[in-house]
Amino acid sequence: MSQIETFYDVMRRQGITRRSFMKYCSLTAAALGLGPSFVPKIAHAMETKPRTPVIWVHGLECTCCSESFIRSAHPLAKDVVLSMISLDYDDTLMAAAGHQAEAALEDTIKKYKGNYILAVEGNPPLNEDGMFCIVGGKPFVEQLRHAAKDAKAIISWGACASYGCVQAAKPNPTRATPVHKVITDKPIIKVPGCPPIAEVMTGVITYMLTFDRLPELDRQGRPAMFYGQRIHDKCYRRPHFDAGQFVEAWDDENARKGYCLYKMGCKGPTTYNACSTVRWNEGTSFPIQSGHGCIGCSEDGFWDQGSFYNRVTDLTQFGVEKNADQVGLAAAGVVGGGIALHAAVSALKSAQKKTQTSVSKEEA
Repeated sequence: MSQIETFYDVMRRQGITRRSFMKYCSLTAAALGLGPSFVPKIAHAMETKPRTPVIWVHGLECTCCSESFIRSAHPLAKDVVLSMISLDYDDTLMAAAGHQAEAALEDTIKKYKGNYILAVEGNPPLNEDGMFCIVGGKPFVEQLRHAAKDAKAIISWGACASYGCVQAAKPNPTRATPVHKVITDKPIIKVPGCPPIAEVMTGVITYMLTFDRLPELDRQGRPAMFYGQRIHDKCYRRPHFDAGQFVEAWDDENARKGYCLYKMGCKGPTTYNACSTVRWNEGTSFPIQSGHGCIGCSEDGFWDQGSFYNRVTDLTQFGVEKNADQVGLAAAGVVGGGIALHAAVSALKSAQKKTQTSVSKEEA
């Protein structure tokens, strides 16, 4: 491991100043949701720890996770790949191919035994002895098991590796299987999404490099710092939900007003992800902001939950979300009750005023 340069060594060699380096550490802390006190810790880790060797393998997938990863802005993907980690094998991004690529894989496994991270994009199909996905002339499931054997930890990129995604949708003829159901003796971090947000992917790697440990995970094995809250809880349309203001049909007046998309099938109330806070394309937007409901792509089995545009009506564990109609009626009732109460109070005050005037006249 000592033969690998540190992140700081690489940056200095590239002409990066100390001031720019510290600014980078500050931006990284902010991206991870950490306070200013963590900036020195991040800087120390970047200065002293060798870059982490990473093997990135691909099974059944569409490469959307890689496409998302290379678009990260905080930090830049090029900084992650070229400076923060030592990406020793990735058949999508590497220049080598064929026997040279496979030799690089074997060299990394042997040289950094027990010290490298295995990143998995896609999943292994187990039917027909794994023959539905062949890499280097062998079933992908064999490559996965071989690379995982001496890995320090495993990152399951995207819904495919984390849950199976569309490949595992019913009836799943290839028996596409999530990574954690094949590899059961290694710590696994699930980073689901179709694809995951770019900054979430690079943020997970940055955290592991900085603190030399896995981030805190939720009960499903996802980093809590990015998957700890429902999209619904941080959605800018949430006030419309609470007020009972919903889009009833695409392109209706309510849609133009930016009302809640729950009735149009939005899965935000049941989806845990950072879309509504981190957002996409360098924080520009996310699906709900663009006028489309959340499809719940970071949740298990989202392809088998019915149409993306069917309203979720069988939710009973999330309280008010199961009563969208009642919320609207209640809101209307509160408004109507307020108007009636105001009218009653006004009438009472008017009657009292008339009575007082009449009494005054009689006394006079």
